Amino acid sequence: MLKGILPEFNDPLFSIFIIFLIGFFVAVAAYFFEFYKKQKEHNSLLFFLEKFESNECSLDTKNLKYEPNMLTPLSLLAKAFEKNGEYHRAISIYLFLIKNIPDELPKYELMEHLGNTYLNAGFLGRAESIYLDILSKYPRNKSVLYSLGVVYELTHNFNSAKETLIPLETLGENTEKLKSFFEFESLIYDKTISKNEKIDALVELYKKYPNLYRVIIDQLFKLDPAKAWSIYDNKKTADIIDIIWFLDIEKIDFDMIKDDSIINEIFFIKGYTDKIPAFSDRLNLNMLNLAKQNNYDKATLIFSYICDECRVAFPMSFKRCPNCKAVNSIKVEDELGKAMQKSDNSLL
Repeated sequence: MLKGILPEFNDPLFSIFIIFLIGFFVAVAAYFFEFYKKQKEHNSLLFFLEKFESNECSLDTKNLKYEPNMLTPLSLLAKAFEKNGEYHRAISIYLFLIKNIPDELPKYELMEHLGNTYLNAGFLGRAESIYLDILSKYPRNKSVLYSLGVVYELTHNFNSAKETLIPLETLGENTEKLKSFFEFESLIYDKTISKNEKIDALVELYKKYPNLYRVIIDQLFKLDPAKAWSIYDNKKTADIIDIIWFLDIEKIDFDMIKDDSIINEIFFIKGYTDKIPAFSDRLNLNMLNLAKQNNYDKATLIFSYICDECRVAFPMSFKRCPNCKAVNSIKVEDELGKAMQKSDNSLL
């Protein structure tokens, strides 16, 4: 077909040379195309990161020249700033490193740290944008999917939060705890249903997810104490000992708790009943019980809240661990402390 158009060459070496030349040009073209593609991605990333720059970043990185050996120490410094709550400094370091390191994988690992820093600092929109950008490149990143679910939960976008569970389940993750938690949170913040509908829905939700006992009974005590007592389980009293301790006397159903040694001891200590109760299996309550019988009122219970997953303790109750973001992982511990003395501030 090409006879007469191209000259004929019978030398096999020339044919090999032609094939080599064609392969060379293909390789060069592929190299430059890949180079162009990476450069375009890099410029796109730089443009993306420019949205997150602000004058709040106090660390001067504009005149800092990047060197490869700076990656590890600066990363550690950023993590230290983040741990100490100096988020603006951590953010400036992460942005500097992401813009300058040439390798893609550590770049996106740093972007995840940046997203987590924004999340902890409360910049939820920025965290969401970064997580979505990472997932567009690495859709199987489990930790980013979990973090994105936290963002959607905090913004009360529970439908999107539930959608993050689908790829996690596909990746073999057990999402039952999160699924029940998102259902509970979406119900609590649902403004389209009445109070009575919400109460009934909470009772039904407990039947479906017994692991939500603490958060559901706590919510029911606020909405309808009678419904709270209807799901009360004396085998789980230790899980809600702090809730019972701070419960107002008008919310108590004394008929329901007559066989519960822990609650009876609490209510005697609090002065809700004069009947001296039998000792429960809680040592600190036993000591306060004896103190009450001897008219000593300068001691009380102090509660701390420990995450069963990361073992970090907090002074306040939580539904999701502030440290590791685990849900329904709270363990309540009590200890004896000095009671606050009531002062009379009357001017009379």
